[in-house]
Amino acid sequence: MIELNGICKQFRVARRGAGLSRAVRAFVRRDHQVIHALTDVTFAIPDGQMVGYIGPNGAGKSTTIKVMCGVLTPDSGTCVIDGRVPWLERVAHVQHIGAVFGQRSQLWWDVPVGDSMELIRDIYRVDKADFRARLSELTELLQLGDLLATPARSLSLGQRMRCELAASLLHAPRILFLDEPTIGLDAVSKLAVRGFIKRLNQERGTTVLLTTHDMQDIEALAQRILLIGKGRILLDGGMADLKAHAGTGKTLTFTYAGDSAPLPGHGMTVREQTAGRLTVAVDTDTLNVSQAITQISAQVEVTDIEMASVSAEEMVASLYQAYQI
Repeated sequence: MIELNGICKQFRVARRGAGLSRAVRAFVRRDHQVIHALTDVTFAIPDGQMVGYIGPNGAGKSTTIKVMCGVLTPDSGTCVIDGRVPWLERVAHVQHIGAVFGQRSQLWWDVPVGDSMELIRDIYRVDKADFRARLSELTELLQLGDLLATPARSLSLGQRMRCELAASLLHAPRILFLDEPTIGLDAVSKLAVRGFIKRLNQERGTTVLLTTHDMQDIEALAQRILLIGKGRILLDGGMADLKAHAGTGKTLTFTYAGDSAPLPGHGMTVREQTAGRLTVAVDTDTLNVSQAITQISAQVEVTDIEMASVSAEEMVASLYQAYQI
């Protein structure tokens, strides 16, 4: 069980303008700015739940995860994970959590991945028999194969991320924190990582907190969504709640004959218009799809129609605009 209550964290950051004169002035007197990274962050995650933690860059996602890992101590508030306070009981706490940071590595750069795994086994004091069994299973599931004999510096980003995921699971953690684990991955690698995370949750009941800007990751994995902006939790719910807050709508693309362009009426917003082709967003609270088709068909000879729902990325973008984050 993860419980955060009223977590606040701020940073004091030195600022100076560009140029030699400002650099010299900064040696004498530095200007500082206080950044409120987290403000009254409160939520609870039960055992075995997969949660998508989303928000724009700088919203406070990584800071929250670092607090839950025990890397950062908050200025105020409480955080209790499985009965432990992460920054006070860090050694005991890290035995039960795994963390993957897409832009950080826990593998030693110049040694083969297999040697890094052995070092991680020593750090977590994993029994040798358990280690071999888990590494064998992870190697098969994540298709590591020859990667274990390859130095981390020689791996592609997708290969390294699969190895990072395996390394974070060698000690069989009950909770897994994933900070942009699919960043920069190709389509095949993303599918492999998503499939593995889903299987891990279903078979072992691992609790997963996932931060990402890829909404396909959220749609494929998350049972619940937390939206954070400017250090505050703005939304806590599922995809249905996300759709309810972002509004409903459809996108219609018309292909039509003739040179005259149709004029969309009330309830339709033009997304793209070229000769013989028109794409509009339809606000289904104002105008239903059949009415929109009738309006356009009355003006031009429609030869083809394509319809799509509002994508998750568009819903999140509209939420960012609505909350001004």
